[in-house]
Amino acid sequence: MINTGKVIKSTGSWYYVKSKGSIIKCKLKGKFKLRGLRTTNPVAVGDNVDFIIKKKERAGLINNIHERKNAIIRRSTNLSRYAHTIAVNIDTAFLIVTLKFPKTYPLFIDRFLVAAEKFNIPSVIIFNKIDLHSEKDKKELIYLKSVYENIGYKCVDISVKNNINIGKVSKLIKGKTILISGNSGVGKSSLLNKLQTGLNIKTSKVSAFHEQGKHTTTFAEMFDIAGGMLIDTPGIKGFGLTDIQNEKLSHYYPEMNRLRKKCRFNNCTHTHEPDCEIKKSVNKGIVNKLRYNNYISILNDDTGKYREDAYR
Repeated sequence: MINTGKVIKSTGSWYYVKSKGSIIKCKLKGKFKLRGLRTTNPVAVGDNVDFIIKKKERAGLINNIHERKNAIIRRSTNLSRYAHTIAVNIDTAFLIVTLKFPKTYPLFIDRFLVAAEKFNIPSVIIFNKIDLHSEKDKKELIYLKSVYENIGYKCVDISVKNNINIGKVSKLIKGKTILISGNSGVGKSSLLNKLQTGLNIKTSKVSAFHEQGKHTTTFAEMFDIAGGMLIDTPGIKGFGLTDIQNEKLSHYYPEMNRLRKKCRFNNCTHTHEPDCEIKKSVNKGIVNKLRYNNYISILNDDTGKYREDAYR
């Protein structure tokens, strides 16, 4: 008998599938290839799958993966020829950002947003730990919010620790499947624990010396929270992009995408070409210079690695 369900947790070798109110531990049947994509995980959290029950093994066997509407994919840092699918079939992506403990750099934000734009996934930028902000941090927050809100991204500033604006986040969840992503230590799991009592997802403190978080979420997992489905994901340091040609990168920058057709050349990379509307718009302040500099950084280095001085 063939059963259908949704993958709510993936450990790499086992997949936990929710079907008719029950959770079945499953394995894959053979090797799957998804549209020619070289991926480290052919099945991801959010996938709708068909499976059969193997009574002897007391487990399920996934034999079919339904077509996906979208996905968030990044390049595997150690296997540059391979990609890793973070989650699929997403309605909205929440990117959790912190200005300190740890520091989230704007280039990381833009890399994530590009990946989401590629699959038409709306993104919300959530600035956590505002209770730790100095006057300098408050000014930086105002600036960054203005940059991204002017483009069209919704921004919410919160403090999980002090329970500030958690209700605003909760209102964005109902009836949706939400991916929560961000650097290690930004408070993804803490936010889920705050939104839904009784989850008790493991969290850890950020190193005061290195200002870096530890990986407490090892595998992606989906939870029923606030009337929606939230996918908690392991923290990531870099975000390597996949399958984006240089001349198409600006398509995934909304403010550039609106202007690129005014460039002289259809394949303009907005770097050295004459009569480039986007370069003109940067000089006029129409396109934010920080965003443009990040665009250039992505063009020049698509490994997903970054260093602090690259974002100043």
